[in-house]
Amino acid sequence: MSSKTSQKVAVLGTGKIGEALLSGMIRGGWAPSDLVVTTRRQERADELRTRYGVTPVSNAEAAKQADTLILACKPQDMTKLLDELAPHVTADRLIISAAAGITTAFIEERLPEGTPVVRVMPNTPVLVDEGMSVISAGSHASAAALSHAEDIFGAVGKTLRVPETQQDACTALSGSGPAYFYFLVEAMTDAGILLGLPRDKAHDLIVQAAIGASVMLRDSGEHPVKLRENVTSPAGTTINAIRELENHGVRAALIAALEAARDRSRELASGNNG
Repeated sequence: MSSKTSQKVAVLGTGKIGEALLSGMIRGGWAPSDLVVTTRRQERADELRTRYGVTPVSNAEAAKQADTLILACKPQDMTKLLDELAPHVTADRLIISAAAGITTAFIEERLPEGTPVVRVMPNTPVLVDEGMSVISAGSHASAAALSHAEDIFGAVGKTLRVPETQQDACTALSGSGPAYFYFLVEAMTDAGILLGLPRDKAHDLIVQAAIGASVMLRDSGEHPVKLRENVTSPAGTTINAIRELENHGVRAALIAALEAARDRSRELASGNNG
């Protein structure tokens, strides 16, 4: 499936993530005339039409018109949405689900036999074009379908293909991942205040340290241990801080936290797909 051509793409459920995708696709070369959107409220539909030049339609009309349907609804709304779409979807459509915890099998069972389904787990930095979207193929999705999904989600960050069995682990690391960094920045900012800095200055120092460290991790090709060692002088300030982090079990706490997130993702998936 080729993108950025006359292929028509529909975004169903244009909330924050859906709008980020829509905006990214237009910046990436999709023509607004090849994009349609669905939304519950008329005022929201008018807003999207004015802002992006796209056409708001009903869910049923989107299923009739579009070659690719991106399901960006809440997980609890998926069954109702699929019930609306099923009478109008043909097996040559590509379905891309961005709903957390919904398996490709759940969607396939409710649509015509052979319909290709791709599951994607984006995270919230897609809102600033720095997202990570984890992509898995359903049982009927071709390599071309996966590439098409990568084109779409690549407009708002990076993509990574994994087997669907790894989606819960990726949700724990990547889907929830930004929250762990916000939590860490919050704690470090509080520490800065304790050390005598005004909150705004502590915040700016920590945020820039986080950005700088992230870019170095991404661009240097160095292992994080090596980058940490470069900052850790013998008997210096950093090693004293690292010792306290180890004494308080921060590494073990992070591992336990991600395991808990993975387990909860499995529970939610079981509930959604039962």
